[in-house]
Amino acid sequence: MVGLTSALGVVGLLSEPDPELQIFALRKLNEEIDTLWTEVVGSVGEVEALYEDPQFPERELAALVASKIYYNLQEYNESMVFALGAGKLFDLNHEGEYEDTIISKCVDTYIAFHSAAPTPESNQHPTQINTAFPSTANGASSTSASLSSPTMPFSQATLPSKSLLSRQDSTTTFDPSLQGGNAPVPGAPSIEQQRGIQGPLQRIIDQLFEQCFREKRYRQVVGIAVEARRFDVLKRAILRANEDEKESKSSGVAQAEELLEYLLGICMDVVQERSLRQELLRLILELLRDVPSPDVFSIAKCIVYLDEHSMASKLLADLVETGGPRNLAKVYQIAFDLFDNSSQEFLKKVREGLPRDPEPSTVEAVADSDKMEEDSAENAQESDKLLSESTAEPTAPDPVNDGSSERREPLSPEAKKAFESIREILSGTKSIQLNVEFLFRNNHADVAILNKLKDSLEARNSIFHTAVTLSCGFMNAGTMNANFFRDNLDWLGKAVNWSKFTATAALGVIHRGDLGNGQTLLKPYLPKDTVEGANTGSVYSQGGSLYAMGLIYANHETFALNLIREHFKKATEEVVQHGGALGLGVAGMATGDEGIYEDLKGVLYTDSALNGEVVGIAMGLIMLGTGNARALEDMITYAHETQHEKIVRGLGLGMALIMYGRQEGADLCVNGLLEDPDPILRYGGIQTLALAYCGTGSNKAVRKLLHVAVSDVSDDVRRYAVMSLGFILFRKPKSVPRMVELLSESYNPHVRYGAAMALGISCAGTGLDEAIDLLEPMIKDPTDFVRQGALIALSMIMIQQNEAMNPKVGTIRKTLQKAIGDRHEDAMTKFGSAISLGIIDAGGRNCTISLQTQTGNLNMAGIVGMAVFTQYWYWFPLTHFLSLSLTPTSFIALNQDLVVPNFKCYSATRPSLFDYPPEQETKTEDAVEKVKTAILSTTAQAKRRAQKKEKQQRRESMDIDQTPTAPKSTDTGDKMETDEQAIKVEGDKDGEKSNAEKKDGEEAKGGEKPEGLKKKMEKEKVGYTLDNMTRLLPAQLKFISFPDARWKPVKPPTGGVILVNDTMPNEPVQLLEMKRVKKPAQPAAAPQTMQDQGAAALAQGEASREATGATEAVGVLTAIDEDSEGATDAELPREFEYHSDEEHDD
Repeated sequence: MVGLTSALGVVGLLSEPDPELQIFALRKLNEEIDTLWTEVVGSVGEVEALYEDPQFPERELAALVASKIYYNLQEYNESMVFALGAGKLFDLNHEGEYEDTIISKCVDTYIAFHSAAPTPESNQHPTQINTAFPSTANGASSTSASLSSPTMPFSQATLPSKSLLSRQDSTTTFDPSLQGGNAPVPGAPSIEQQRGIQGPLQRIIDQLFEQCFREKRYRQVVGIAVEARRFDVLKRAILRANEDEKESKSSGVAQAEELLEYLLGICMDVVQERSLRQELLRLILELLRDVPSPDVFSIAKCIVYLDEHSMASKLLADLVETGGPRNLAKVYQIAFDLFDNSSQEFLKKVREGLPRDPEPSTVEAVADSDKMEEDSAENAQESDKLLSESTAEPTAPDPVNDGSSERREPLSPEAKKAFESIREILSGTKSIQLNVEFLFRNNHADVAILNKLKDSLEARNSIFHTAVTLSCGFMNAGTMNANFFRDNLDWLGKAVNWSKFTATAALGVIHRGDLGNGQTLLKPYLPKDTVEGANTGSVYSQGGSLYAMGLIYANHETFALNLIREHFKKATEEVVQHGGALGLGVAGMATGDEGIYEDLKGVLYTDSALNGEVVGIAMGLIMLGTGNARALEDMITYAHETQHEKIVRGLGLGMALIMYGRQEGADLCVNGLLEDPDPILRYGGIQTLALAYCGTGSNKAVRKLLHVAVSDVSDDVRRYAVMSLGFILFRKPKSVPRMVELLSESYNPHVRYGAAMALGISCAGTGLDEAIDLLEPMIKDPTDFVRQGALIALSMIMIQQNEAMNPKVGTIRKTLQKAIGDRHEDAMTKFGSAISLGIIDAGGRNCTISLQTQTGNLNMAGIVGMAVFTQYWYWFPLTHFLSLSLTPTSFIALNQDLVVPNFKCYSATRPSLFDYPPEQETKTEDAVEKVKTAILSTTAQAKRRAQKKEKQQRRESMDIDQTPTAPKSTDTGDKMETDEQAIKVEGDKDGEKSNAEKKDGEEAKGGEKPEGLKKKMEKEKVGYTLDNMTRLLPAQLKFISFPDARWKPVKPPTGGVILVNDTMPNEPVQLLEMKRVKKPAQPAAAPQTMQDQGAAALAQGEASREATGATEAVGVLTAIDEDSEGATDAELPREFEYHSDEEHDD
C-alpha cells in the first residue's frame, strides 16, 4: 500500500465529531508521523485535547501520537510524558531511535527523582566545629572579605551569563550540600508533570529491569540502582543473579560473585560521595553473607574502608577457627592486606580484638562460678542467655580487657600460633622485614651517577651539598647501603648547619625499615645528656638523628616512638626539637595519641618560628585523618594569633592532614580557610581540599581548584591549587594532561610550575606520553623554578622505565645529567636535576611512586609523604618525606608457614621489556683525551727537511755513504696532517680495534638506537622465568602465571606479599636463603682450602663494609661546626676582660 504524501486530509479528520474518524486519523498519523510530522505540528493541540478527554476511547493512541510529534520537535521531556501516558502502546521491545531516546529519558528522570529524595544520612548535618571564622551571609570570614573576596577579585554580577564562573555550581563557597546526584537535570519536567508520571514511570522502569533480568544483563540494573540510590533494587538484582546461578549450575559462571565485584569496583572508583559509598559497602557486606562461597578479600576491603575493626577481628578469628592450611593462608593474606591499607590506630584495635588465652586466675574464677551455678537452674539459663548475646555481638569489646576478646576455653596450639603470626603481620614487622630483604638483595643503584653529581656540584655551596645528599638518600632508599657516605668522608665533612641536619636524616631514608638495627645505627648521633666541659656533638646531627629515627620506623608504632618523645621533651635546643617534632610525626603517624599531641602543642605555644612550622605539621601527622574537632580549633585559633608566617603555614598543612580522606566532612573547614583574607591560610585551605578529596576524582573539588587557580590574587595559592589536581585525579592519570594543558602555558610561572608538579604527582610511574609531551617544552622555560619542577615531574613519571617501555627515557636521563654539568645553569634547576636523578633510580631501581596500594585503596603514607614533600619549596629537609611514597615493586611469595619457598613464576614477555635500565658508562679515557690539533702541510715539510738535513750532516761527519731511500708519496705533502693520522700510522690496527670495542661498549651500555633495540627485542625469545623475591613491575602483572603445579596463589597476584598454597605438603620444601637476616654467631670451622679462605675474607669484608657504611660518618657529622652556636670558642669574650697591655707594662 502506498503511504500518504500529505497529512492535510487526515489532520482535518481530527476536528470531526465522530470518534471513529478521529481514531482512524490517529492511526494513520501514527504510521506516517516520521515523514509527515511537519504538517501535523500545527494540530498538536487537537491531539493533546483528545488525550485529555476522559470520554475518548483511544486516549493512549492520542498520547503516543503527541509523544512522537514532540520527539521530532526535540522536546524530549514532553515526549516522554506523553509516551508514559500511552501505556501499553509504547513498546519497550521495539527497536528504534524513538524508543531508545524515550527509555534513556525515563532512566534519567527516574534517577533524578530518587537521588533528589532526602536520605536519613543526608538529613544529618556534619559536626559543627568552632572554626573561629565569623561568617557573614555569603560565608566570608569577615565583612571586608565578603565585600572583596581574595579568591574573586572582581564582582560576580558583572560576569556574562554564559561564563563558567557565573554558574551556580561554581560559586566561591564550597557548598557541602551540593551532591553529585542531587543537581537538577537541565530541562527536567515540571513539578506538576512529575507528580503525574511517577506511577507510569515506575512501571516502565520495572519492565526494563525485568527485561534485563531475563537477558541476564544485571550490570545495567546495578548501574541504574546505584545512581538512583535504590538499594532495594540492588539487593533484588544480586539475589536474582544468585538464584539464576543456582538454577544453571552446569554453566559454572559465578554471576553473583562477579556482580558483587563489579559493584565493589563502582563503589570504590566511581562513587564520589562518602556517605553513599559507606551505605553501598554495608549493603555489599550484607549480601556477601548470602553468597555460598563469599570472597573474603572483598569483605576485608569493605571492612577497611568502613573502619570496622571489630568486624576485621571477627573475620580473622572465624577463618582461623575453621582451620585448614588453605584458610590459614587466606587469613595471613588478609592480614598483609590490612597492614597495607589501614592506619596504625585501626591495626592496633584489630590486634586487641583477636582472641587470647584466658589468664589462669580467670580460668579458676570461671570454674568456681560454674560450680556455684549448678545449684540454680534459673541462674544457669540466664547466664547462658547472656553468654550467647555476647558471642552474637562481637563488635562490643570488653573495656576492661582493652578490647581483646577473652575466651573461656583455651586456644589450641595451632590457633595460638596462628594468632601470634597474625599479630606479627598486623604490627608490620613481617612486611617491613620482607621489603628490606627484597631491596637489599636486588639493589641496582648506580654509584657512578652519585660520583658525577658530587664532582659536578660544589660541595661548599649548601644547596648543592643538600641536593647530593637527598639524591643519595632516594637512590639507596631502604637498601641499607650507605657506602657513598663512607667513601666520601672529605666531601661529607663539608656539610655545615642544616646541610649536616639533612645528611644525618638521609641515613633514616637509606635504612628505612631496619627495625632491628635502627637504634644501634643512630646511637652515636642521638642527643646525649649534657655534661659540663664535655663535647656532646653538633646539635644539627642530633636533630637530624631524631628525624632519621622517625623515618626508619615510619608509620610503625614501636619503642622508637617513646624514645623520640623522651628526647623531644628533654631537648632545649631548637634544632633538636625541630628534628624531634619531625621524627614524632613520621613515627606516630595516624596514632591519634593525645599525649604526643599535647607535647607538641606546648612547643608550639613558645611561638618559635623555627620549630612552629614543623610542630604544626607533626600535630597533623599524629591526628592524621581523625577529623579531631578540638585539635582543629586549637590550630585555627593559634594561626590567627601568631605573627610568624612559617607557623601559620605549618598549621595550615597540619589541618589538612587532620582532614585527610574526610571528603564532605571537611567542607566546613575548607570554606572557612578559603575565605580568609590571609593568603597563607587560603593556601592551607587548598591543601585541606586536596587531602580531603584525594583520589576521589570529585568533580566539585576539581571545579573549585580550577576556579581558585585562575582567580586568586596570591601566586602561592594559585600554584598549589593547580598542583592539587594531581592529588584529586591520580586514579585517572590520563585525564590530567588534558586538564592542565592550557595551564602549562600560563603567563604566570607559578601556575606553570603547579601544572608540572600535578602531572608528576598524578602520572608517577606511568611513563605517560601525553604528560611527557607537556613537560618537555617546560625544561627550557625561562623561569628557573619551572625548569626545576619539570625535571622533578619527569623523573617521577619515568621512574622504573627503560628504553623498551618508553624510548624517551634515555634522552631524559641525559637531560638531567646535562643540567648538572652546565655551568651556566641556575642553582635551583641544578638542585631539581640532582634530586631527580635520585628519584628516577629510587630504592636501587626497585621502587616506584604510588599513591594507592597494590589492592587499589589509598596509600595513606604515600599521599602524606607526597603532600609534605611538595613543601620543599619552603624548607629543604622536608624533601625526605618523598621516601614515604616509594613503594617496592616486589614479588614475594610465602607459604602458610610464612617462609619464602624457592620456586619460579613465568612472565610471558621478552626479558628486555621490563629489565633494569643499563648502568651509566664510566669513560676513563675522557680524562686523558686531547683535542686534535691540525698540522699545516708547510710545517710538516719544514720538519722533514730539517730532519733530512740533520741526518745528512751526521752521516757526512762519520764518513758514511748515504743509503738510498724509497721515494715518498707526492700527495702526502699536499694534505693537512692531524695527530689522529699520526697515531693511525703508528698503530692503525690497534686503533681500529679500540674503536670497534668502544662502539660495542656503547651499544652494550644502552647507547642503542631505537631501531637496534627493536631488532634486539625481535631476536629475544618470548617468555622467561622469575625467581621468588624479585622485581615485578605493575605493568608486568598481567603477563605473570604460575606453571609450578605445587604452588598456587590464594588470590590473583597484585604485587607485594602473596600467600601460596602448597599442593604437595608432604614433599620437602626448598627455602630461599635470606641475605639480610642476621644469624646468631656460631663457631665456624676453619677454612680448609684457599678458595674457602678467600670466600670467608670476602664475606667478612662485605659485613664490615656494611657495618661501617654509616658508622664511619659519625665523626664527620657529629663534629661541631666552626661557626656554630655550641663551639668551644664561645667563651673567648670573657678572657679578653683579664688581658690588658697596661698590666704587662706595670
